[in-house]
Amino acid sequence: MKVAMIGTGYVGLVSGTCFAEFGHSVVCVDKEAGKIDHLRRGEIPIFEPGLEALVASNAESGRLSFTTELAPALKDADAVFIAVGTPSRRGDGHADLTYVFAVAEEIADTLDHYAVIVTKSTVPVGTGDRIEALIRTRRKDLDFDVASNPEFLREGAAIDDFMRPDRIVVGASAERAREVMRRIYRPLFLNETPVVFTDRRTSELTKYAANAFLATKITFINEMADLCEAAGANVQDVARGIGLDGRIGKKFLHAGPGYGGSCFPKDTKALLQTAHDFETPVSIVEAVVGANDRRKKRMAKKIVAAFGGAVAGRRIAVLGVAFKPNTDDMRDAPSLDILPALQQAGATICAFDPEGMKEATKLLDGVEWANDAYQAMQGADGVVILTEWNEFRALDLERVKSLLKAPLMIDLRNIYTPDEMAQAGFAYHSVGRPAQQP
Repeated sequence: MKVAMIGTGYVGLVSGTCFAEFGHSVVCVDKEAGKIDHLRRGEIPIFEPGLEALVASNAESGRLSFTTELAPALKDADAVFIAVGTPSRRGDGHADLTYVFAVAEEIADTLDHYAVIVTKSTVPVGTGDRIEALIRTRRKDLDFDVASNPEFLREGAAIDDFMRPDRIVVGASAERAREVMRRIYRPLFLNETPVVFTDRRTSELTKYAANAFLATKITFINEMADLCEAAGANVQDVARGIGLDGRIGKKFLHAGPGYGGSCFPKDTKALLQTAHDFETPVSIVEAVVGANDRRKKRMAKKIVAAFGGAVAGRRIAVLGVAFKPNTDDMRDAPSLDILPALQQAGATICAFDPEGMKEATKLLDGVEWANDAYQAMQGADGVVILTEWNEFRALDLERVKSLLKAPLMIDLRNIYTPDEMAQAGFAYHSVGRPAQQP
């Protein structure tokens, strides 16, 4: 199969590379000439474990190529995937579809044969209908179908998610389009991956519903963590106790500083706007969005409280600033709320993140950046763990104590246990568990 992937951001680059790994011929298109030049040289603009090697091997085999020109990418393509950004529109939270429709117009003006035009980008309900109408208005003679095929990729585990997915969702009514999608995903049929064929609108809404539900689980356990702290209970045991119930499941029940990233914040807001447009309130999602925003601010206050109620003049080491481990993504990361709040309260921040610092320097003013975790802690009054990178899970606690002015740790990811920290002589504050004093 021949595939054109328009957009080489996170979704487009991962999806295009994995399709090439399936054995398809894939051309990735992006208007940013600099980005395409980097990709042709094997330089990956994002950090995603395993992606650099996969791009290199498929480019070397000739199955994967990159271009700024749409016409050669569309030549003989069986499917054209739209994988451009749909950020939150300023002012109202709607998904900004400017890039999606611009691409649709270019496809309409360039395509000269039957192909399935597939929205891989996360788009509101009805976007596929609008794309079809737009193309038919510009090219009444063109033979094509429009399908929806949302992605369900976790940053940091995207390649495995694509190659071994829980399910594939395809929204297409025409059997011709469905057959094209079956052929593209045929390698996964051999593994008996569930494939949900439905209509476009259902497919589009499924993506938003999935992310909103996961955001709800995260927010729920975060609120239970607050209750556990007040009541003297342990949120990890609560999460295990409810997660073993098959109706609930154990995933996304890890208390922390709130969700962030490229999907949950913008998709929950976009779902709210879609519900508003259809005059069908989704009050649970609305509460989740508000609670998560408050969560991040609450975490800054939690840190201040751990320092005795004031951080003015204090030097705080921060481990991790990306919204999650195994990514350099800073979009809506809790650190973007927490660190400025601590600075405003008078603290000096010295931070380290294995992959996120390059992007973080553009977003966080006045932060000192260290070369490793231990350098960040040198002479600090305490340390805060914001992102649960593996290298932070087994710190040399005696060395940590020798570097800090006081043995104080605020662990917002619960990667250590209160007992071990007490034995190591730390004042230890975590999320949803009783604080420990040395």
